Amino acid sequence: MQKKLDILFVQPNGAKKIYQSLSADHSAIEPPIWAAMLANRCRSLGFGTAILDCEAERLDTDESAKQIKEANARIVCIVVYGQQPSSSSQNMSGAVETADKLKELAPDSKILFVGPHASALPYETLAEPSVDMICQNEGVYTISDLLKVTDLEDETQLKKVGGLGFKINGNVILNKISPIVARENLETDLPGMAWDLLPNINKYRTSGWHSWSNNSDKAPFASIYTSLGCPNKCSFCMINIISRTEQGADISSADSNKFRWWNPEFIIKQFDQIAAMGVKNIKIADELFVLSPQHFMRICEMLIERNYGFNIWAYSRIDTCKPKYLETLKKAGVNWLALGIENPNTKLRGEVHKDGFQEVKILDVIRDIQNAGINVAGNYIFGLPMDTMESMQDTLDFALENPTEMINFYSAMAYPGSPLHLTAKKKGWELPKKYEGYSQHSYETLNLSNDHLTNAQILGFRDKAWMDVHTSPKYLSMLESKFGPRARENVASTTQIKVKRRILGD
Repeated sequence: MQKKLDILFVQPNGAKKIYQSLSADHSAIEPPIWAAMLANRCRSLGFGTAILDCEAERLDTDESAKQIKEANARIVCIVVYGQQPSSSSQNMSGAVETADKLKELAPDSKILFVGPHASALPYETLAEPSVDMICQNEGVYTISDLLKVTDLEDETQLKKVGGLGFKINGNVILNKISPIVARENLETDLPGMAWDLLPNINKYRTSGWHSWSNNSDKAPFASIYTSLGCPNKCSFCMINIISRTEQGADISSADSNKFRWWNPEFIIKQFDQIAAMGVKNIKIADELFVLSPQHFMRICEMLIERNYGFNIWAYSRIDTCKPKYLETLKKAGVNWLALGIENPNTKLRGEVHKDGFQEVKILDVIRDIQNAGINVAGNYIFGLPMDTMESMQDTLDFALENPTEMINFYSAMAYPGSPLHLTAKKKGWELPKKYEGYSQHSYETLNLSNDHLTNAQILGFRDKAWMDVHTSPKYLSMLESKFGPRARENVASTTQIKVKRRILGD
């Protein structure tokens, strides 16, 4: 009899529910970074390892479950992350559907979930009938220790696996939480991505706007982490919940604001590998790439030496992006910096960024970046706790009057793991009843209301604001002059697609 595969890492496909009609041609298909990193670790320890990327392979739930069953893995690890840090909860929809279908086909399958949503809500995740086990944080040590267990039905053995949550006879058990990987151990315990276990790199595509600075060619596309976590405690963000090392219902991402980074000399080898695959479009997925100069500037210097011609998109806060860094970033291939503007109103920004807030002149930062030849992806949020219809209009007016090359509008959402989610639960605010309700683009989107506005008012304003900006002659003319007609046509095609919303009566 053929020996079972030790572990199969699965990237589920929930794109249609999450993005509706945008999923066909417009939403990105991103390499599953965590699945590839966890797989590489398990393989380095001698375990039989494989990856099934259901999204890149365009597999529906039935076909996904069928292929997982055929893989005959001892443990099926469904990795629930997404294209942006806050998207784990929305991806739970496709993850749970896939797990449910697999249990129908192979009832004895052992299904493990890892990702921010499971970290934030371990009991709720284990309440799903098809989920047997969860990792309470990033799962690096939990998974490798679980693979050493000889009998996955033996409660005594399972209780020895740090960070594991599991069910025995209907009872939920959460073991003592495991440590996260220390910075000095990243290169040995998370030694890069298993690119060779992923589908062909040409099956991955970037967002349309990122491709504009690469002749509008979306594929191939690669993503990479050079650091993990963030030192800040923004109320709306849950990114750091994956780094939790404490248990309890009141723990949020603000209690786990760890920041770790791989040495630049290690990271440049990963870029060398990506270049060898013929990739130009690269997303540096770090929550904040432009943060620690001794880290990101050294990486940029080595990229400049290699001159790969990359088209890089990276993230920065407006208060960490200093003018003195911009020339080096541009020469390294950073053509886009995504900025969390959130709201141009200083008082509102201070409310959401809490102790990490620093007052800066937003327009000056945007202009400095653009003058350095770097495009700006401006991200705004409607419906923050103090927002009114007037303040949201002020935000929209700012975006219209000061257009960045990419403009993205969010509605405020209480993502599980964020401080805002704890507040919402304590105050009894309405939260999504379906996982895809946490998506910004789904039919079931259920954003937060606040003391001044209903969730429908906020979401309706957000959708109209998005259309106003992306049909603005000033914005479209800027795009065509900078990137050519294909960029303008790309935006025009997205404005022809109307996403439907339950709470707006569609």
